[in-house]
Amino acid sequence: MKSSTKGVYTLPGNQEKLDLLKKKNEEALEGGGKDRIAIQHKKGKLTARERVDLLMDEGTFQEIDKFKMHRCKDFGLDKEYYLGDGVITGYGEVNGRLVYVFSQDFTVFGGSLSETHAEKICKIMDMAMKNGAPVIGLNDSGGARIQEGVSSLGGYADIFYRNTLASGVIPQISAIMGPCAGGAVYSPAITDFIMMVEETSYMFVTGPNVVKTVTQENVTAEELGGASAHSVKSGVTHFSCANEVDCIKNIKLLLGYVPQNCEDDAPVYPYELKKDETRKILDNIVPENPNHPYDMREVVRGIVDENSFLEVHKNYADNMVVGFARIAGRSIGIVGNQPQSLAGVLDNHASIKAARFVRFCDCFNVPLLVLVDVPGFLPGTDQEWNGIISNGAKLLYAFSEATVPRITVITRKAYGGAYDVMNSKHIGADLNFAWPTAEIAVMGAKGAAEIIFKKEIANSENPEEKLQEKIDEYTKKFANPYRAAHRGYVDEVILPSNTRIKLIKGFKMLENKVDVLPKKKHGNIPL
Repeated sequence: MKSSTKGVYTLPGNQEKLDLLKKKNEEALEGGGKDRIAIQHKKGKLTARERVDLLMDEGTFQEIDKFKMHRCKDFGLDKEYYLGDGVITGYGEVNGRLVYVFSQDFTVFGGSLSETHAEKICKIMDMAMKNGAPVIGLNDSGGARIQEGVSSLGGYADIFYRNTLASGVIPQISAIMGPCAGGAVYSPAITDFIMMVEETSYMFVTGPNVVKTVTQENVTAEELGGASAHSVKSGVTHFSCANEVDCIKNIKLLLGYVPQNCEDDAPVYPYELKKDETRKILDNIVPENPNHPYDMREVVRGIVDENSFLEVHKNYADNMVVGFARIAGRSIGIVGNQPQSLAGVLDNHASIKAARFVRFCDCFNVPLLVLVDVPGFLPGTDQEWNGIISNGAKLLYAFSEATVPRITVITRKAYGGAYDVMNSKHIGADLNFAWPTAEIAVMGAKGAAEIIFKKEIANSENPEEKLQEKIDEYTKKFANPYRAAHRGYVDEVILPSNTRIKLIKGFKMLENKVDVLPKKKHGNIPL
């Protein structure tokens, strides 16, 4: 306060109040200060505010709790305060749609989470739930603020609880743009999609030093929990991005395929039907030799709107392809076996990958297209001992529980239990199409012939010739789509080039589908 005469004080005038607000706003914008911002840039990382500005439509971001500060008095923290306490929170628009965001500021106490830091995040999560809009978390944090002890740990749990309540209600996207270790990893793990930045971000429960102490393994942070490790080996992250700009671009792209909340429909974009929607390239995409591979992504690109396919989990379990696309402007989720990798077989990782994606699509009213070319489940002790039974059941459960429009196209093999699991008519698919190249049977012709005609082949004068004769007999009888079509398990056998037309009309027909599950608290998926 300024004095007008000695010993007499007056309250600040309006201009002084305005100047004080301006000063506080400038202070909040500085984060941890220019020196720490320079260090952040030197590491190839953007600041928390730069990330928000890049994500949000220009001029739409509205910050909340800009001046909030920590309350800790211990270990010298009573002498060090920063406005905002290491996280920027608020709301705005991405491509004209409301979203909520929090962006952790590594320049303030290493982005560590305090009690008030957590309160800020919880506040915008609560607002997002009430208003039915996505939450995006831009994570860059050294973990819990050690000086605050249990208060910071409680703050994490408050966030985890809200992540769980929000799951299936609003889309939640996490971008890992720096360290994310210890308890900090569990909030992103509960969210729907995780994106990581190569070379500058990592996630792990215990760091390299602890690993070295406990297991004697020498491993770097990048090797242990970098974007490459989690996008290829663990499957923890769905997108591995070259840099932060690419990461934020991917967030914007992803939001374009999903609704605002579970009560909304998936986005529909303007699309004018062409006179000819056939795709002749699909007629020759499946090789004549049933043992030769082809790229299921080429089938996807031949079916969907041009340049609309956004693949999810691209580097993980590549015998399964999942992702979003559009058909005649309608957002859909795609699940397909990939014959180029392990012949498209179902294994532990592929089953988990697909099950998680199917459940997300069902949560948020995104119709499902399933492309089938599957020889069965991968045999072997490794698969059995690592739970292929329960993991395969996860995918079966996910499809069976899904109430969104579901269409299946069998392009080639659909063998054994994998035929059932891959969205067959028997587990609730709405429309099931098959190409003329489809083979729907208990197993491949050779294996079937060897079992069914074992004695006849063994007693033959020429076992090899007899085996081939029985293989041809089984192939002619079962390795086609018509027996399934005769029974109504396949609704129509179609020309591959007509697939896109059938799907446009099918999804249009199903847009008002209503399917109600039996009343229950919730099912018990085989986790």
